[in-house]
Amino acid sequence: MAPLPPNAPIGLYVHVPFCAHICPYCDFNTYAGQESLIPRHLDATLRDMERQAESVEGRTASTLYFGGGTPSLVPPEGIGRIVAMARERYGLAPDAEVTLEANPNSVDEAYFAGLREAGVNRVSLGVQTLDRRGLRTLGRQHEAADARAAFEAARRAGFENISLDFIFGWPGQTLETWRRDLASVLAWGGSGPEHLSLYSLIIEPGTPMFEAATRGILIPLDDDAAADLYEAAIATLVEAGWTHYEVANWARRPDLYSRHNALYWRNGDFLAFGAGGHGTLAGRRTMNHLLPKTYIEAIESGQPGWSNVETIDARTAMGETMMLGLRLLHESVTEVEFLARHGVGLMAQFGPIVNELAGIGMLRRERGRVTLTERGLMLANDVCARFV
Repeated sequence: MAPLPPNAPIGLYVHVPFCAHICPYCDFNTYAGQESLIPRHLDATLRDMERQAESVEGRTASTLYFGGGTPSLVPPEGIGRIVAMARERYGLAPDAEVTLEANPNSVDEAYFAGLREAGVNRVSLGVQTLDRRGLRTLGRQHEAADARAAFEAARRAGFENISLDFIFGWPGQTLETWRRDLASVLAWGGSGPEHLSLYSLIIEPGTPMFEAATRGILIPLDDDAAADLYEAAIATLVEAGWTHYEVANWARRPDLYSRHNALYWRNGDFLAFGAGGHGTLAGRRTMNHLLPKTYIEAIESGQPGWSNVETIDARTAMGETMMLGLRLLHESVTEVEFLARHGVGLMAQFGPIVNELAGIGMLRRERGRVTLTERGLMLANDVCARFV
């Protein structure tokens, strides 16, 4: 249920800002050609974790997530040091969800076995598409066979919780290629993965893909075509018996939902470590230095790793609860939890907006909760934005 109470367990996010290659659509904080900094960045991350632990005394961590960038560039022993720190200083339980993102062409069975030994129990593979034209359009460095090989290597290493990331709506994609992608991965290993994250391509300003689209070198799919792909994914996964639990996320069973991401959607607190990481704690949002060397030098000199700190006022916090919580399709935002978290009733704060959106079929209010309708799901970003 959203939102979480203010004293709920926190999440831990570790940002690894290194990639062997930057994809043309990517606007994440990541850098190619700086892999030599990985050992120093790892040491700085551990020192940052040690320092920030003092700010959450009395609260334990329920999840640990390695994102990037390409976290699979970090050796398993380095990942293990971070997991051990999380357990020692943040009370991370032995069975807590520990996720690491990986590129298919940077891993093998030995690497996955090392991750298992280090304490990682969930991996997220950045497949994006199995179509060769799509892989080249997205600037990916792997082939479809590499993605399947990585999946099978993770299985052999003992991973029972594997998530795959896909991007749909890339220039030139068709319904046929999209359905073929989905049908293929659902059959991998006989039963497919446990989790799928399916994201519509957003061509962000400042990226090479944005420049190519501006110059007419790439022709983006229009909104209607992208919506058709989204609806096709919904239909395919419903037929396969999967649960569509968040706007862009599906799981084979409810117990396989992403617990770490659910903490974000429930507007929970989380600490962030590593260059470019963002965290929120007790009404304060922090953004770490973007450049790896700047972050490293700040930590090494005994300074905080962040470059910006923002105080989240009450109105912003309530708006973010709605914006994030409405993405949870079955739980969504409940009136009881909203009042407990914010001290104000949901309808007292947002009644006119809720009623307006319900009147045009975008929201549904029933049994003490507000949820997206099927129509609202297709325009989820626009609906959620009304509250902030």
